[in-house]
Amino acid sequence: MPRRKPGSLLPLETEILEAALRSKQHTFHGFALAQTMREQRGSSSLTSHGTLYKALGRLEEFGLLTSEWEDAAAAEGRPRRRLYELTGRGVQVATRAAAERAAQPVTRIAPEPA
Repeated sequence: MPRRKPGSLLPLETEILEAALRSKQHTFHGFALAQTMREQRGSSSLTSHGTLYKALGRLEEFGLLTSEWEDAAAAEGRPRRRLYELTGRGVQVATRAAAERAAQPVTRIAPEPA
């Protein structure tokens, strides 16, 4: 597997940032983000939830996300979740990535002649 170029994001990481930006929520947790990605884009990048959480960890290391454990009182009988939030830099990168994606021409296959 080729190494990542310094300063570049993997497609999954970019997709995560864009989904977080579109969510319009202040904080989000990984499972809900994965559901959103599958519903909105039919994400094929998520092969497992482990893939998602490793990518979220990398984005946090890059300073694009912050995270903290949910307040125990909010858990209400279920395990606590890790809540993520885009940083200011994360919002900038996500906005730029979304603009770049929108500017790319869409490849369309012509319908077959009848």
